[in-house]
Order: sequence, then structure tokens, then C-alpha cells
Amino acid sequence: SGRKECKVGGNGGGCLGSWRHLKTVQSGNDNFPLVSPQFEQSSLQATHQQRRDLLSSVCNRYTRRRRLLTPDDLRHLVVDDMHGLLYCYVPKVACTNWKRVMMVLTGQGKYQDPLEIPANEAHVSSNLRTLSEYSTPEINHRLRNYLKFIFVREPFERLVSAYRNKFTRRYNTAFHKRYGTKIIRRHRQEPSNEALERGDDVRFEEFVYYLLDPRTQHEEPFNEHWERVHSLCHPCIIHYDVVGKYETLAEDANYVLQLVGADASVKFPSSSKTTRTTDDMTAQFFEDISPFYQRRLFNLYKMDYLLFNYSIPSYLRLR
Repeated sequence: SGRKECKVGGNGGGCLGSWRHLKTVQSGNDNFPLVSPQFEQSSLQATHQQRRDLLSSVCNRYTRRRRLLTPDDLRHLVVDDMHGLLYCYVPKVACTNWKRVMMVLTGQGKYQDPLEIPANEAHVSSNLRTLSEYSTPEINHRLRNYLKFIFVREPFERLVSAYRNKFTRRYNTAFHKRYGTKIIRRHRQEPSNEALERGDDVRFEEFVYYLLDPRTQHEEPFNEHWERVHSLCHPCIIHYDVVGKYETLAEDANYVLQLVGADASVKFPSSSKTTRTTDDMTAQFFEDISPFYQRRLFNLYKMDYLLFNYSIPSYLRLR
């Protein structure tokens, strides 16, 4: 198709898969998708083509050379061998519901309704296979032939959502112990003994200092809940066929399920959350962050803004 073949441990990186419903042929220098009749060039299809084109042009502009994928790069890619599907999950972007749907798709009738699967069950790693578990030839075959998709979200909205979920909910004691205590020890002046012990009252400002502290990433990779999407899913190496957005979740999810010919009874759960992190809420969290730290934080997440075509938030004071 004019693109390099996707390889792990070979030459080239990911590729735009020529999966069952969408073949890419080259005519002159242009790639034209040839689509089965039921998916005539709809506005939705055009939208997804634009997202892929934009992603590709940003990748070309900012990545010097394409490195090879390692199995470790593929831990977030969930595999559905029955429908020929690869889903790169991004925490805080409807990934619990997508994992539920993947369990229905791969469960051979074990599950009918995604919402009957408890949330904690969806995150049990043995319930879904990831691409990193396969052999190199099996990985390459799937990268070449399966439909690959990802869902993304406005980066700072996702970040605030992660902060709220992991640091302001009383039940998340594992995160308080693992991260909260360290954040408070390093980034709070004169913390109380109780705060040092419990780590359950991290302020957003302290969380930002932690993200920007060079020691943080030097010591270990970011936790997946605040890691950048480009570091979790490698969209400049793996060519995703569908880039779904949290902002258009229902229609994009439906589009993916249609493309792989999923049973009509499989429905992506509609969101009933009333506590969802919104743009206005995100703006409030940033009110107390100084322009200096706002700019540094924006630079940290800048590639996600560029790759997925999110504009600079109007509430930021970057001057």
C-alpha cells in the first residue's frame, strides 16, 4: 500500500491494516480506501480519515526515525482474535467499558451485556489477552491484518480525571500509599505525620509538581493513568485505523463495532456518569497553578495535544 510493513524485531514500524472491510490501494501517490457498500463515504468516515491524516502528518514532522517495537510496547494492546481487532486502552478514556465490550466480543457467549461485567472484573489481566503475549510472527500478523483502534481525550481533562479518581476518592488507598505518600514527602512543606503516613490528601498543585519533578520519570515510568497517550500506544509506530474520541464516544464506538462486523446485540454502554470531569471543572483545577507551571505541564503533554488535534485550553495563561 506504499506504507512500510509493520514489524516487531524487523524493519519498519506499524502499518495501516488492510483488514476485511477496508482495503487500501495505491493510485499515483494517493491512498484510496475501497469500502464495502454499507460504509459509503459518510461524514463519519471522512472524519476518521482526517484524524488519521493529521496524526500521520504530525508524526512525520516530529519523529526523526521509527524505532522497532518491543513486546513491552504492546502491553496496552488488547486482542480479539475472533473479530480481528486490536484495541489500545488508555486509562480515563472509557477503557473500563471498552474492556467490558472486548470481554463480550472474545467471550464466546459467556457474556451478553457489557454492563453485567463488574468493573473490577474488566481489569483482571487474565480476562483479556494483550499483544505482548504473542510470538513475534503472531504479533506481526495481527499488526498487519487486524483493525487497530484507540480512544483519546483532551489531555488535561484526562489528567484531572485521573487526579480526582486516584487522589480524592477515599477508597483508593493503594494509590494513596504508593504515590500519595511520596508526593507529600517531596512536594509539601512541613507535612503532618498523618499526611506522610496516609497520603490521602494530595493537592492538585502537588500532583503537578510531582509530574514535573525530573526525579519522577528518572525513577520509574509514569503510572498508566497519567502517562501520555503517545507513550502508551505508540501511534507513530503503530498506524491506528480508527482514532476514537471521548468527546464523540458513542458514535465512534458504534463505528468500530460496525466495522468489525460485531453482532448487532453488542452495544457500547452509554455513560450514566454524573461526576464526569468536564472542561469547566478542569479549568477550576488549573486556577491555582502558576503560568510557569502551566506552560511546563503543557509541554509535557504537548505531543498528545498535537497528535490528536486538541487546541490549547482557553483557561491556560501561557504568556
